[in-house]
Amino acid sequence: MGTVHSYLGERYILIRLFRRPDLPQLFGSDAFTRRTLRFAWHLTTLAWWGLGVLLLLLAQDASTAALGAAIAGTFAATALLTFLGSRGRHLAWPVFLGIAAAAWYATR
Repeated sequence: MGTVHSYLGERYILIRLFRRPDLPQLFGSDAFTRRTLRFAWHLTTLAWWGLGVLLLLLAQDASTAALGAAIAGTFAATALLTFLGSRGRHLAWPVFLGIAAAAWYATR
């Protein structure tokens, strides 16, 4: 589901959206807007993959620590993607990193 979401979103939604001349200009240009929209779109893909891992672990009657590691890993990857996609400008990455740490800590 995640891969299909990313591919079709890029091909049929984001590309067409980015052709519009009236995108909001944040930080002096529309480049930040484009990067933010793209990373937010693909963040959903990452969330689908994380949910898929959780479902696989639940099907195997995994431990709380394994489930926590999957949640922490998903949020850590989300933090990294947010940081890289926004070049550190979007302040959601420390929040996602904090959630990753909390999930890891709470399940250990």
